[in-house]
Amino acid sequence: MTIDLNLLPLFLAVAEEANFVAAAARLGVTRSAVSQGIRRLEDGCGIALVTRTTRSVRLTEAGERLRDTLSRPLAEVLSALEDVGGNVNPHGVLRIAATSIAEEFLSGPLIASFAEAYPNIVLDVTVTDDTFDIVSAGFDAGVRLGDIVEQDMVAIPLSGEQREVVVASPAYFEANGLPTHPRDLIHHRCIGWRPAPDTAPYRWEFVQEGEAFDVSVEPQITTNDLRLMMRTALSGGGITFALEETFRPYLERGELISVLKDFLPPFPGLFLYFPSRRNMAPKLRALIAHVQRFRREHRTRADTTSVA
Repeated sequence: MTIDLNLLPLFLAVAEEANFVAAAARLGVTRSAVSQGIRRLEDGCGIALVTRTTRSVRLTEAGERLRDTLSRPLAEVLSALEDVGGNVNPHGVLRIAATSIAEEFLSGPLIASFAEAYPNIVLDVTVTDDTFDIVSAGFDAGVRLGDIVEQDMVAIPLSGEQREVVVASPAYFEANGLPTHPRDLIHHRCIGWRPAPDTAPYRWEFVQEGEAFDVSVEPQITTNDLRLMMRTALSGGGITFALEETFRPYLERGELISVLKDFLPPFPGLFLYFPSRRNMAPKLRALIAHVQRFRREHRTRADTTSVA
């Protein structure tokens, strides 16, 4: 069996993208080069690895076995080779899975300044609230709240402490009154969140005298889109619940009002997390350094503003 090992990263790109065109764009080659490379790899293995139709690309059973066997070891080898090379100009595609509530990461300035500082790194950000293994899914790093990051991951702070808030518009509270205890929420029109259609709406969590409890509100409106929650609340559609950072500009302008603050203590915030510092690719090391630098500068500006 004679196999060109240079074809293995190409195969993994096809396996992860499930699309020849997307794999070609990711690798910076033509679609025909990807197709021919897969065919050469299949000829070398003596078995079909990919099933192609006019509409889709999927792995055969043999292809799935090869993908599962290669994914982690090959990523580590490529990272190690890139690291050994002492590359002072980080480059390549950096894939990040970020939760939709990661306002500090998704708001724009951090990503924009990273792109300016590292023009040879292509940042591919998938916004998702699904819980999954970022390594097996082909991501270099993820962004989540600290309490749900797996223990075998390395995590660095991306934000300070966070706090969830219960908010609605002044018009809504004027018409319906202010809740004085979280359990009063069951008598209000609520706007809930759930990560996917087949999951129950998120239970709103509170703390009273050191004891945690949740309230199972029955939202009249439920969505997986924070923007819809926010816009509906701004329009007087009801009470909603999310991280304070999400609503901060509207709270500062008085367009939304926060209630039940005594029942919502702060908790550890968002973290950038990744599998290991060993053989770390320069592109990921660049992102980590940038995040740490961005946080320091952001805190310095905030301290200066508060003193002024």
